[in-house]
Amino acid sequence: MAWPNPFRRKDENTRNVWGYTFQWTPNHSTAEELYPLKFTYDVLGEDCLNRLDEISSPVSGELPRNQPRTYKEKDAAPPKRDLYALIRDHRHEKGNEKLLGLWNEVNTIPEWVNWDQIARGQEVFYRYAGVALTALTYQSLLGGMGAARVTEVLARTGGFSTKVAKHRLYETTQHILQVTRSLESIKPGGAGQQSSIRVRLLHAAVRRRIMKLAEDKPSYYSVEKYGIPINDLDSIATISTFSSTLIWLGFPRQGIFLRQQEIEDYLALWRLIALYLGTPTSSFATSLQSRNIMESIFISEINPSETSKILANNIILSLQAQPPAYASHDFLNASARWLNGKDLSDALGLGNPSYYYWALVAGQCIFFCGLCYTYRSFEYLDKMKIAKLRKVLYHIIVESKDHGLGSETNFEFKYIPNYSTTTTELGEYNSSGFKPQGIERRNLYSLVVTSVALAAATYFGVKAAFWVFWLVKKKLGM
Repeated sequence: MAWPNPFRRKDENTRNVWGYTFQWTPNHSTAEELYPLKFTYDVLGEDCLNRLDEISSPVSGELPRNQPRTYKEKDAAPPKRDLYALIRDHRHEKGNEKLLGLWNEVNTIPEWVNWDQIARGQEVFYRYAGVALTALTYQSLLGGMGAARVTEVLARTGGFSTKVAKHRLYETTQHILQVTRSLESIKPGGAGQQSSIRVRLLHAAVRRRIMKLAEDKPSYYSVEKYGIPINDLDSIATISTFSSTLIWLGFPRQGIFLRQQEIEDYLALWRLIALYLGTPTSSFATSLQSRNIMESIFISEINPSETSKILANNIILSLQAQPPAYASHDFLNASARWLNGKDLSDALGLGNPSYYYWALVAGQCIFFCGLCYTYRSFEYLDKMKIAKLRKVLYHIIVESKDHGLGSETNFEFKYIPNYSTTTTELGEYNSSGFKPQGIERRNLYSLVVTSVALAAATYFGVKAAFWVFWLVKKKLGM
């Protein structure tokens, strides 16, 4: 929910886009200026993927059409490849200059990287972990489905049907947890850097596959209309939704406002991740530039389509009544509407729940505010919370066989585009047998306790005021 600012002064440069208001400046980028980025991409990453396929044959589904296989169909499936390990082990061999180039790119740390700042940026995520994960789910991911061009690529992977959307969301969360788990994890050779490189090559595989299918059958995907799949603009927008969107939309709409140093630290972390992912980093050089590119993309790229509606609602359907939150369909819709605003939510075709669920979301925001502002005020509590959440979240999302992935993913190319998959079907809503519990009960308790506390404070405040007035009146002999 966007909080109104009564002191905002509006003029001819004021823009209001999907409920978000900002001032347009010469430093923002118009749609025309962003257009060329739709046709540039991570060429080095794709060159490396092509070379890795020559070194170690991919599974059949990953191969570009008409590329010969090195094993027979009746043979047992080949072992899964670890693309990061292949680059590491073969980069110095003759003919592998591209692999060495990528290796040097991600392991030559730029001067703008300050490891103390990167460590602080990682702590920002866990300091506001509940707020961040809520914003990432309902705004960055679900709200991001408003980018119609991007959904055309996602729909062709088939990875956002209700059956697999939650798993895909958890895989993305694993990457976030790995790049924030420790400073060593984000440094060269760490698990966070390794997963970033694997994600980079996964993007190259998706891009190459769609481009090959479109080359053979132009009606499958229009490069002229949508741009090259997973292009530089898409990559910049992705980094922005994981960083800037949280800072200036997702957090404030839940009542959380970062301190300026936290903003700088968190953006520095994601600028480094952008480097590993093969994303242009210049747009994130300063907090002002980061905010400008976020607002520029917001105004030029968010334009929901019918596909956007299907993918956004499939995310809701895939999360309803699922552990560990056990959130109801109405509560999930209320959360998404709170974070994305009425206009964008309506355009995405989200359900409109009763005021009861809006009150539950308000209770959640109160809970987050009380928890986050209290813990960050005391260094000891802050460090204790961060250390605990690093372990707990990784266990729940990645290690747990009951609630999470069950084991770490290596970001293999599983959702493979093909001619039969150009759309994703809308899932069905099943409300049978569900009883709200877990997160909704907690939010209700938070709302009730806060309401009682405010009522009590108001009552005793009024009583105190009357008592003071009576004393003053008596003293003056009135």
